[in-house]
Amino acid sequence: MWVCGSQFWALAQARLRQVLPPASGRRRLTSSSYSASTQPSRIRALVYAHHGDPAKVVELKSLELAAVGGPDVHVKMLAAPINPSDINMIQGTWRTEAVFSKEALIAIPSDIPLQSAATLGVNPCTAYRMLMDFEQLRPGDSVIQNASNSGVGQAVIQIAAALSLRTINVVRDRPDMQKLRDRLKNLGAECVITEEELRKPEMKSFWKDMPQPRLALNCVSGKSSTELLRHLAPGGTMVTYGGMAKQPVIASVSQLIFKDLRLRGFWLSQWKKDHGPDQFKELILTLCDLIRQGQLTAPACSEVPLQDYQHALEASVKPFASSKQILTM
Repeated sequence: MWVCGSQFWALAQARLRQVLPPASGRRRLTSSSYSASTQPSRIRALVYAHHGDPAKVVELKSLELAAVGGPDVHVKMLAAPINPSDINMIQGTWRTEAVFSKEALIAIPSDIPLQSAATLGVNPCTAYRMLMDFEQLRPGDSVIQNASNSGVGQAVIQIAAALSLRTINVVRDRPDMQKLRDRLKNLGAECVITEEELRKPEMKSFWKDMPQPRLALNCVSGKSSTELLRHLAPGGTMVTYGGMAKQPVIASVSQLIFKDLRLRGFWLSQWKKDHGPDQFKELILTLCDLIRQGQLTAPACSEVPLQDYQHALEASVKPFASSKQILTM
């Protein structure tokens, strides 16, 4: 059994420029970049036969790729990220090539760096939509989030800064805390605090110089999400897009009644189903503009050759992982 995961889909979109004929303003492709073969070919792919520890159940195998026919496109993969959702669910594998219908792909401008292109289709899209779709935020408004050093968290920081929004970024305490603070602030974070600091009574004075956030972004849940809710402005919204703590979101009755807080969820796959390919393409190209302007960079990445996938899988689940693993083909 093998299934294509979100990171594989994103990369196919991200690297379509390697196989499609050139559009205006794009590099001209060599003949070797475009495959029109109607014969099956052999590829390498990471596959799994049963659920379990990714580093133990995932194997690198040689598979037969379906022949190209009609409007299909043969896509060569260059790089693919390992996202937390892939680790949690083992819902996808990674492979060097694939065949798609042309209509299912989005061409990325050739001036977008490889790491940005490879990581573009999931985390930055999630960050952008959550910032835009749940509250009508204005320049100077604040947003609070947990898991701020994650791929989505780093994208939230940068996109929010581009929109002149202020971010309060909550992270778990760790030995290299100051290094992490500096890195996130270099991305545009206004404030970086630990879960423990967020719970202290001294946080009351913090809000004298910072408007209470109207939007909270929750990827952790459990106690962390309860703290986010506690600091939301009346009428504010908390959007949950993950549950890293594997615990439920708990909101007090008083927060719901007297502060009129709203609890929402977000799943990019559902957004794509609801809005269709044209709006998703528009979203991708909007993010490409931010990349060109230097307002959005890829998260901290470690490029790992595909054959060393076990090392990449093990690194991706280590505590306080600060670098997204990118499988290079």
